[in-house]
Amino acid sequence: MALIVLLSTVSFTVDSHYCGDTLVDSSLFGHVETCGMEVQQNNAFSSECNISKKDCCSDEQVTIKGQDTLKTSFDKLERGQQLFVAAFVHTYILLFVEPQAELNSYKDYTPPPLVRDIQVLDQTFLI
Repeated sequence: MALIVLLSTVSFTVDSHYCGDTLVDSSLFGHVETCGMEVQQNNAFSSECNISKKDCCSDEQVTIKGQDTLKTSFDKLERGQQLFVAAFVHTYILLFVEPQAELNSYKDYTPPPLVRDIQVLDQTFLI
């Protein structure tokens, strides 16, 4: 259950670098590495990318947002749902309550006096 809550609240971003139509690099935790076309754009002798041509490299960023609010207000629940929650909490709390009065049927009984220790005499000991 905790794993589901963790995964539903985490948001992350995936960065991707495309050179033309091919994916060069993709990263989940950092910046993507480029294909090196930026260096070639500055070079006037390049035939693939030059100043007159449109930039052939592109960066794409996909953000997946997690859930921000997890707490539901008790006032927003319907009447039947409020009664169910109240009854569930009441019965759940009563599961852990121990009985108040303990029956002690031996409170007026005193054990007989110990005349001799039979375990020591017979040398029988529980280990």
